Amino acid sequence: MTVVALDQLWVYLYGHPLLSLLATLVAFIVATRLNRLLGGTPLLHPVILSIALLIAFLLLTGIDYPSYFEGAQFIHFLLGPATVALAIPLYDHRERVRAMLVPIVLACCAGIVTAVGSTIGLAALMGAAPETLLSLAPRSVTSPIAMGIAEQVGGIPSLTAGLVLLTGSVGCALGPWVFRLMSIEDPSVQGFTMGLAAHGFGTAHCFASMGAMAGAFAGLAMALTGLLTAFLLPLMTTLLGV
Repeated sequence: MTVVALDQLWVYLYGHPLLSLLATLVAFIVATRLNRLLGGTPLLHPVILSIALLIAFLLLTGIDYPSYFEGAQFIHFLLGPATVALAIPLYDHRERVRAMLVPIVLACCAGIVTAVGSTIGLAALMGAAPETLLSLAPRSVTSPIAMGIAEQVGGIPSLTAGLVLLTGSVGCALGPWVFRLMSIEDPSVQGFTMGLAAHGFGTAHCFASMGAMAGAFAGLAMALTGLLTAFLLPLMTTLLGV
């Protein structure tokens, strides 16, 4: 292919909304391969690498974010169906979920209180502004829900989104190490813990590395955490005086 042909192709793609979709898919494929070459470390999760690649792409091409999102919104739309699809493996383990329903709900509530309380407490001790505290509070919830909660309570949704990604990446890195340290081998416990602490990152990690049962319980924890946090966080921030 000649330089002229490549130039004409770029001119065509630059003005086409599908460029954003193409760039997103290529960035994720490249990020996935880079992650594998680096030994699959959770600290350089494909999602984190994809974001870095896309930021570089937008800066180099001069495309603004609204224009990018216009073309890539189809992927954003698929977040909903993908989350609902997590119910399929969960259905296969419904009897185990039914038997553990009370411990699951109690563990989820305890996890939310611990995550929110420790986050707000540490950030407040370090002198964070109220708006920053409210942005930090829902960091253990999956991105779409966390951003909605942050906006509802008076936080900064964009800051929350970044913190959610960081939380998921760190959770994936530390989770397996904590399981080995505490000799936790039950896949349902491992999965539920990862879904509660590391939301979508943890759920994807469980499906990829720990098996279907761990993935199913991670999806359950992620959904429950998002649902309960939406109700509990406004109450907790009020009680904590944020």
